[in-house]
Amino acid sequence: MFEQQRENIQLHAKQLATEALQKSEPSAWFEVLYAEAQGDAKLIPWAKLAPHPYLQDWLTNHQPFASGKKALVIGCGLGDDAQALANLGFEVTAFDISPTAVAWCKQRFPNSTVNYVVADLLAIPPQWHLGFDFVFECRNIQSLPLNVRSWVISSVASVVAPGGTLLLITRIRDTEAEPSGPPWPLSDSELKQFESLGLQQVEKLEFLESELLEVKHVRIEYHLSFG
Repeated sequence: MFEQQRENIQLHAKQLATEALQKSEPSAWFEVLYAEAQGDAKLIPWAKLAPHPYLQDWLTNHQPFASGKKALVIGCGLGDDAQALANLGFEVTAFDISPTAVAWCKQRFPNSTVNYVVADLLAIPPQWHLGFDFVFECRNIQSLPLNVRSWVISSVASVVAPGGTLLLITRIRDTEAEPSGPPWPLSDSELKQFESLGLQQVEKLEFLESELLEVKHVRIEYHLSFG
């Protein structure tokens, strides 16, 4: 019964995304989904109410120097990843396109030091350009269609400060053929766009995430050199 309920939730999210895409508003469905949930996190298919385990693993094993450093969490959802970074001492900005999600974060973490804001990955505030020492992007790119992929990848890369780190977690695909989605896993050539934008791959880890099926993911650490 639980598996059927989870599958229904995922199918509903996919339906909302498809409808938004048909209206040429590929990111509009996130607010619809969060608003419909009415505070029930079980209705948000990606909400685990805990930091992503592969973010937590990276933080544990790399122990980044966080004091005085600025971090950005892209598409922060319900805020757990942002809180994990703030707990280490980062000065964290976390954004989501959904005002409901951002309000939900503030309600869950009323005493948080995180600056939760509403913003659009396709219209990054200019003051964020090259502005963050650590940037976390988890499965937002894959949620947007291929016709905006280069734009989205450029937006993500644009906020990493010289000397900074981008940690990326995403589904990947083994072919350059366009996948059916959402989500739309990333191809090798799409991942290489980060390097064409000046980011150097430092570490790459592939892993499988098993829920309804085995799905291939990757965690990549990128670094932007000074000058």
